Amino acid sequence: MELKDKLISSFMAFEERIDVQTELHEVRTSALKNFEEKGFPTKKEEAWKYTSLNAILKNDFTVFPKKDSAIEFKEVKKYFLHEIDTYKVVFIDGIFSSHLSSTTHDGIDVCLMSSALTKPKYKMVIDNYFNKIANKEDSLTSLNTAFACEGAYINIPKSKVADKPIEIMYFSTGNEAALMVQPRNLVIVGENSHVQIIERHQSLSGNPVLTNSVTEIFAQKRAIVDYYKIQNDELEANLIDNTYVSQQKESHVYVHTFSFGGNLTRNNLNFYHFGERLTSTLNGITIIGEKQHVDHYTLVNHAQPNCESFQDYKGIYNDRATGVFNGKVFVDKIAQKTNAFQQSNNIILSDKATINAKPQLEIFADDVKCSHGCTVGQLDDTALFYMQQRGIPKKEAKALLMYAFSNSVIENIKIPELKQRITKIIANKLGVKLGFDI
Repeated sequence: MELKDKLISSFMAFEERIDVQTELHEVRTSALKNFEEKGFPTKKEEAWKYTSLNAILKNDFTVFPKKDSAIEFKEVKKYFLHEIDTYKVVFIDGIFSSHLSSTTHDGIDVCLMSSALTKPKYKMVIDNYFNKIANKEDSLTSLNTAFACEGAYINIPKSKVADKPIEIMYFSTGNEAALMVQPRNLVIVGENSHVQIIERHQSLSGNPVLTNSVTEIFAQKRAIVDYYKIQNDELEANLIDNTYVSQQKESHVYVHTFSFGGNLTRNNLNFYHFGERLTSTLNGITIIGEKQHVDHYTLVNHAQPNCESFQDYKGIYNDRATGVFNGKVFVDKIAQKTNAFQQSNNIILSDKATINAKPQLEIFADDVKCSHGCTVGQLDDTALFYMQQRGIPKKEAKALLMYAFSNSVIENIKIPELKQRITKIIANKLGVKLGFDI
């Protein structure tokens, strides 16, 4: 049975397993109908022109784990930001792990999506926020909505600052021959509030995994959201990450995406502006090799005047790796005084590596400052020769040049311990030890 048919046929059994409110049942049913009509995206669609899911969908994925899996903290400690204290919301094969998690309701809510979807005290919040900014026409987002059950629920009330970062961790154990999981995250950050969030999906075996994730982020007036996505998975892991951001006036939202691992990764990142004088920042570093594939698809919808957006994506591709950057900035006719910047810079280290870049501006206002650009090239031989002349071995010289190339994104990491962790991952990817601290 094809995966699409398996998902559709299992929907009724899924709803029987969970406590579904009438309103949510209608939302799920409508979403499933949209997925049934459209199916999985193909390369015939412009947005998926350079990314094919065909090889992945041939796997016989289990859509519901058959048994609970236990993991000891010592087995996965290295994946956490264990140098500092954090709130943790941890899932194993899509199921919440209470003994690995550290949640709270003390002033802020850091807990489970399943609780928010089923408990009456959260009904008003769910009615106001769940599935309100997500693209209801997108087939994979609709598929996630139909089966939305578990994930992280984070609600930071007005004028609150989360006292420590929040880690959202999804582990896949490999107990199933092939597993599909569909986490759903909802993040609400109130007026004048601030939160730092780190999200990671990690396989613990070489078995195929397909993750279809959806995250909705709502930043109210003057809220600050600092969101980090760490993608350094096993080579049989596939991630489709759909993130939707709603911003009110004078808010600041930063989404940093670090793509180092996995077989296929597709990042759909969408920002929508609902107020003036706000700032959206999208940063990314991609370093991949072998036959890895990373696709960044971004949209910043400037629908209000006096707003800013900044996109800075760096890519380094080796072996037979493929990179895609498809970034769009849309400026509405009322969005005067917009300042939008978009840049995609890429280095090709192999004759067989590929990068497909398509930066786009669609502007309907006349008093704006908008720019976009893209570069694809190789390391500067002159700079490499200069460094070797001063006693730096060629391998280390290449690594230093590539690190410097990525540094504009690394500098934006606001958690020092995370910055050190990312630097170590980059050094490992480049095959060297960087002999300095940051």
